[in-house]
Amino acid sequence: MSEPEHISIIDSPDHVGETVRIGAWLTDKRSSGKISFLQLRDGTAFFQGVVVKNAVSEEVWNLAKEMHQEASFWVTGEIHEDKRSHFGYEIEISNIEMVGESEGYPITPKEHGIEFLLDHRHLWLRSRRPFAIMHIRNEMIRATYEFFNKEGFIKMDPPEITDAAPEGTTELFHIDYFDNDAYLSQSGQLYMEAGAMAYDKVFSFGPTFRAEKSKTRRHLTEFWMIEPEMAFMHQEESLAIQERYIAFLVQGVLDKCQYDLKLLDRDPKILERYTKTPYPRITYDKAIEMLQAGGFKTQWGDDFGSPEETYLSDQFEQPVFVLNYPKSIKPFYMKSHPTRDDVYICADLLAPEGYGEIIGGSERETDYETLKQSIIKAGLSVDEYEWYLDLRKFGSVPHSGFGLGLERAITWICHLDHLREAIPFPRMINRLKP
Repeated sequence: MSEPEHISIIDSPDHVGETVRIGAWLTDKRSSGKISFLQLRDGTAFFQGVVVKNAVSEEVWNLAKEMHQEASFWVTGEIHEDKRSHFGYEIEISNIEMVGESEGYPITPKEHGIEFLLDHRHLWLRSRRPFAIMHIRNEMIRATYEFFNKEGFIKMDPPEITDAAPEGTTELFHIDYFDNDAYLSQSGQLYMEAGAMAYDKVFSFGPTFRAEKSKTRRHLTEFWMIEPEMAFMHQEESLAIQERYIAFLVQGVLDKCQYDLKLLDRDPKILERYTKTPYPRITYDKAIEMLQAGGFKTQWGDDFGSPEETYLSDQFEQPVFVLNYPKSIKPFYMKSHPTRDDVYICADLLAPEGYGEIIGGSERETDYETLKQSIIKAGLSVDEYEWYLDLRKFGSVPHSGFGLGLERAITWICHLDHLREAIPFPRMINRLKP
């Protein structure tokens, strides 16, 4: 007689009525008289294993009764449908072979606080919630590459150690680079502009560092950023790419992550609204009017914080672009508005449901002298930015770009309470708490 086929839990729908073998860990268990119910996971999905005392050996029955949470083992049994569960299938177990014991696993089935869970992130990753989040994160990464490849972009990798800052207002992580001052990158945008002058449409996708001590749910010191730059492109064309990209990400999650959305209790019908484009657009001026009408004391020239962004996004059922912010609150490299000297041609995309800005972008300044004066006004070194100014000396063209923080987008799509849930290992370095 041949050995049962080794399958993954996720493949169970293709093996109903068949005897199979699965390598699994125990997440929980309960007994009801002569039946034990084992909650199993294998990294692909979660489902239930049923052990009936009269149908197995005494040894197997005792193993099922005595094993502890996160013990690892092989199970052999027959796959059945189970329409009551999230997954829809279960295994009736006929044999158990122990692989690894587990004793005193700290993340028990009871409720735990977020700080405790993040301090045990290396173990919490095994639980249902982070399992679903990481699957959705993986799909969004896959969809990002597919989208930009289809749109004709080339991926480029900017350096993670730099000697200059794209955004002078943001604190940088300083490092000693062989007795020279250097910084961990806060953005790859300036390098992507150089790439766009060579290859028309480029994007980067990599880690970004911000030396901010804020512990709000919207801030991380390390996160992943997608930064496209496009030559021969004005802002309106860039906005069209941005909304197509967001709609593509959301559609990918809807198409490939229904099981994960169920685990998170995320209503797919809400997400479906975000696949419809174009997204609404309002100016910064209009946003100020709306905020003041809503009782906020916000004045023209103020930047928006979480309450303001939440209020504005609550007025729409889709992501909304806020256009043309004041120069005083945006970085030096943006292009001036053609009919106003107090605002830039730029936009932030605010996510619905109170999640705030997920994309920031602009048309870039193309004139050498104008950009040089902006660098000086920002208090930055012209010498350090000479290479960046070169892009305006040798065949300057209209160009635009934007940046999307992956974790913020994940937090919104998954409807999470904490941004740190969206990154795999947010506390491995954060044990050194600021």
